[in-house]
Amino acid sequence: MDYSDKLASFDMIHSLVQDIKGKKVVVKYGGAAMKDMILTDKVIANILLLHDLGVQFVIVHGGGPAINKCLEKLQIQPKFDKGIRVTDPSTMQVVQMVLAGQVNKNIVAMLNKNNPRAVGLSGHDSNLIRALPIDSKSNNRVAEVDHLNVEVIKLLLKNQYIPVIAPLGVNEAGLSYNINADIVAGSIAAELNADMLIMLTDTPGILKDCKDVNSVFGSLTATQVTDLIASGYIFGGMIPKVESCLNALKNGVSIAKIIDGRVPNSLLCSLMDDVIVGTTIKS
Repeated sequence: MDYSDKLASFDMIHSLVQDIKGKKVVVKYGGAAMKDMILTDKVIANILLLHDLGVQFVIVHGGGPAINKCLEKLQIQPKFDKGIRVTDPSTMQVVQMVLAGQVNKNIVAMLNKNNPRAVGLSGHDSNLIRALPIDSKSNNRVAEVDHLNVEVIKLLLKNQYIPVIAPLGVNEAGLSYNINADIVAGSIAAELNADMLIMLTDTPGILKDCKDVNSVFGSLTATQVTDLIASGYIFGGMIPKVESCLNALKNGVSIAKIIDGRVPNSLLCSLMDDVIVGTTIKS
């Protein structure tokens, strides 16, 4: 499936421009859309087009496959608990190197290829992300977001730049922590009072039947999503995504969307009111 045919009408484009200009949109960028160069080029092109049309983007990226590849080379076995990476100190060094030093800079370079629009950040920069360890007595360098200092993000947005954020946090002692990118994206969207939070994933959306990719919930309320989690319809790596969406909605974000990053132009079409893309969640 390709949404390109939806973009043919000039009137639709004109209406889209009027609707989206000035909107603040936080995107969690990850999954196949980062691994496949054709999809990557599409996502980058969508971001740049929408940015030029007036959308204020904040990009929070993952990097799981790149981290796993590096860990494999170093013969370190990746471990996960409920979709969250378990990160000991040696793994943390790899995570920081890959996310901040490789993935982040690659995304920034692609966005800046023809015009300097993007600035790369991690939680260390301007104490952007203060980390709250999930277990301060263990060596697991995994954390939640304690609080955010989004002034640097606001400054960049004011000057028409695109902040690109690696989901690394820092505690009061200066130690680095790995924070799930979904959680960071939701927290930043809430703190910025964004108009929209978009999760780019490797699934068509929230499914009624996990074995049927066509059984997508087009629209859900926050209450319905909470019920789906409780009943077991939502599980594994989808949990931090939907919980981040719920957190964002609870704190003032108007709309959260979980969309399929494997579909060309899905990001662009997710901002069009008359095109159903993935699952839309509203409070």
